[in-house]
Amino acid sequence: MNKSELEQRFLSLVDSYKQVIYKVCFMYVTDDETINDLYQEVVLNLWRGFPKFRNESKTSTWVYRISMNTCISRLRHNNRQPETVSLTMSMADLFPEESEREQLQELYRLISQLGELERALILLWLDDKSYEEIAEILSISVSNVGVRINRIKAKLREMSNH
Repeated sequence: MNKSELEQRFLSLVDSYKQVIYKVCFMYVTDDETINDLYQEVVLNLWRGFPKFRNESKTSTWVYRISMNTCISRLRHNNRQPETVSLTMSMADLFPEESEREQLQELYRLISQLGELERALILLWLDDKSYEEIAEILSISVSNVGVRINRIKAKLREMSNH
C-alpha cells in the first residue's frame, strides 16, 4: 500500500470515529481548547500506531484503547484533577434537546468525580460495549468488568442522591 492510500484509509478511520474520540477526550478534560489539543494528540497517536495496526482486535477497540491511554497519560503528566464538566457548544450540537443536555451534563459531572479507570469503564459501558470488549480495551478480566461496573453504578446512584 502506498503512502497516499495509507493516508486516505487513516482519514476515513478518523472520520468514522471522531465522535468516539471526542467523547473520550470530553470525559477527561472540560474546556474546549484543552479538548481540541487532546483530540489532536489522540489523532497523532492513532496515526503513529496506524501502520502497525494488524486488525487483531476490532478497530473500535484499538481506537478506544489509544484514545483512553492518551487521555490518561496526559492527565497524569499534567498531574491535575479534572474540572467539572461545562456544557459547550459542541455538546449542544451533539444533543439538541436541552433536557437531554442537562441530564448528560449532570451525569458527566458525577462521572468526573470518579477515578481514571472508573471513568473509562463507565464510558465504555455507556457506549454499549460488551463486557468482553471493555475487558480487551482496558486489559482487565471480563468478571472484573462486571463487578466494577455494578460498583460504579451504585456509586453514581449514591452520588446523585446527595
